[in-house]
Amino acid sequence: MELKKIKQLYRDELLKNVIPFWEKYSPDKEFGGYFTCFKRDGNVFDTDKFVWLQGRQVWMFSTFYNKIEKKDEWLQIAKHGAQFLNSNGHDGKYNWYFSLTREGKPLIQPYNIFSDCFATMGFGQLYKATGESKYANIAKATFDNILLREGNPKGKYSKAVAGTRPLRNFSLPMIMCNLALEIEHLLPKNLVDGTIDRVLNDVMDVFYDRDSGLILENVNPDGSFSDTFDGRLLNPGHAIEAMWFVMDLSVRLNRPELAKQAVEIVLRTLEYGWDKEFCGIFYFMDIKNSPPQQLEWDQKLWWVHIETLISLIKGYKLTGNKECLKWFYKVHDYTWARFSDPEFGEWYGYLNRQGKVLLPLKGGKWKGCFHVPRGLMQVWQTLEDF
Repeated sequence: MELKKIKQLYRDELLKNVIPFWEKYSPDKEFGGYFTCFKRDGNVFDTDKFVWLQGRQVWMFSTFYNKIEKKDEWLQIAKHGAQFLNSNGHDGKYNWYFSLTREGKPLIQPYNIFSDCFATMGFGQLYKATGESKYANIAKATFDNILLREGNPKGKYSKAVAGTRPLRNFSLPMIMCNLALEIEHLLPKNLVDGTIDRVLNDVMDVFYDRDSGLILENVNPDGSFSDTFDGRLLNPGHAIEAMWFVMDLSVRLNRPELAKQAVEIVLRTLEYGWDKEFCGIFYFMDIKNSPPQQLEWDQKLWWVHIETLISLIKGYKLTGNKECLKWFYKVHDYTWARFSDPEFGEWYGYLNRQGKVLLPLKGGKWKGCFHVPRGLMQVWQTLEDF
């Protein structure tokens, strides 16, 4: 399929299939916020509300409004979630809970810093859409908390015994690459520049294993390798997603060599993480090919594949590397044949190793209105200039 048709396919899937699913089923008109736990046909099977999914959906509908079309319906959906989040989602000091009841009562403490990250993104993007300072203030206050927690994200909620095996995790530097650009309009230039320099060093140097050319999920505090379950862990999806964040930074910084390095890591990760027997990208792997501790290691997940498509098409656009395009078509064919559900809308989230649907849900505790619509929009809009 030529790229012009690919562009139209992703655009149509987003506007005619995926966004309508979330518009129809997700807003909770009685208590506010969004439902995210859906069976295949859109019926709600659980009403708990997970704060990082709420924040992601505020961001997503604000982004639709800002970057696709200024439709009032999209803005109202974003505001609907933001009002619920601001009223119920934090402890009064902008430490954001992990989950809430349907009515908004806190269920799980604010142990997970990603609730804070996606609240920051959501309110930052909603400020862009509305110009209302209250949203900017929430985003900035939350970002300040993130910076304070960076060195010890879980704080008092950590299960690990302090000092025995202090590992650094890749997830936060990875998301900070994206978050710094997302709220650049709200922060002093020196803070943005300093944050970008720091997280780029973490992603492209500290967590980068030079021997294998792969990104480790956890390292010792000094950046050295930890020969443990956690230290050997690879998450191909995380590494590949982080690389399109780095590609965006390469454009922002006018550093094309960064995009080239990111493409090399994407291609190396795909070669390593691609299932040679059944196709698709493994969820977790061990860098020494030892058995991973995650029993779901061989599942094929929606977000891993859609993020890979973003990285590959951006990599091709920025560097012209034809291996990116070859892999894009390969991952595209696998992904669209298995995850998309033209009958009921949206995409499945979880396949078994053989590529069969493992869970027929369209949303849950971890899957919300984020990776699929963001990925479709990113691929479509990246292809606009081709």
